[in-house]
Amino acid sequence: MLTLKAPAKINWFLKVLARREDGFHEIESLIQKVSLYDELTIRESQDLTLETDVDIPVETNLVYKAAQLLKETYGINKGAEIHLRKAIPMGAGLGGGSSDAAAALTGLNSLWSMNLSTEKLCRIAGRIGSDVPFFLSGPLSYAYGRGEKLSPCSTEKTATVLLVKPPFDISTAWAYGKLAESRLINQEGDQNIMDFELTKKAAKVNNIKHFIRYFEKAEPSGLKGVALNDLESSVMRTFPVIAEIKDKLTGIGADFSLMSGSGSTVFGLFRGRPEAEKAAHHFRDCWTAVVETLTT
Repeated sequence: MLTLKAPAKINWFLKVLARREDGFHEIESLIQKVSLYDELTIRESQDLTLETDVDIPVETNLVYKAAQLLKETYGINKGAEIHLRKAIPMGAGLGGGSSDAAAALTGLNSLWSMNLSTEKLCRIAGRIGSDVPFFLSGPLSYAYGRGEKLSPCSTEKTATVLLVKPPFDISTAWAYGKLAESRLINQEGDQNIMDFELTKKAAKVNNIKHFIRYFEKAEPSGLKGVALNDLESSVMRTFPVIAEIKDKLTGIGADFSLMSGSGSTVFGLFRGRPEAEKAAHHFRDCWTAVVETLTT
């Protein structure tokens, strides 16, 4: 039997660029794993089965999809009994489903003695979801393309983060759709102008070195100038509570706050765990978790 931990993630920044021909958007993001985990246990079995504590059809679960895709791609005639225990909330922008899928690929690669390289696993992962390859890589990566292309980054400094999720979920597809709508409205339908602005924006992106330098030196004023999420404003038009949580976090001591991924989770960066735990008491109506960023 194998037991694997599947960590959550946060996006320190997320820039959404031009829409691709395949319907996805080009993005640029700095993503880091945090110490909040789902847990998978995997045992040998004749059939492929998945038991989980979330109320969604097994066939649509990314863990099951990952296992099926791995079997079909490499002609595996073995099965596995997979148990998934969730701690990362769904529809939260924390990458729980993608992380679970990556853990399943890693575990089955070992259970079935496939000896596939990380590169080969990443090819499978990219077909499951844009975030899945990240969870097969190091703890901190610059992601680009549609999110599946990765450049590992490093920092020895850990940070304490308070995660705050209001009592609703947000679909990634919905969040990107809302952004596309808002950009079309802002540009009054002029696609040429929009594409030019996005191209210009992409050329100006050079935030990774700046972010890590400010992060290592613990200079929150510098971090605030770099950390941003292009999905925030359009999401907040429908869910203004996201903006309220952001403001509340900075008002009670966070160095800065940001929506993670497509939401609905907002995170605040704090100087230490006691400060973050104290701040969590201000969000009685929300799910909260105090976590640390992972460096290994």
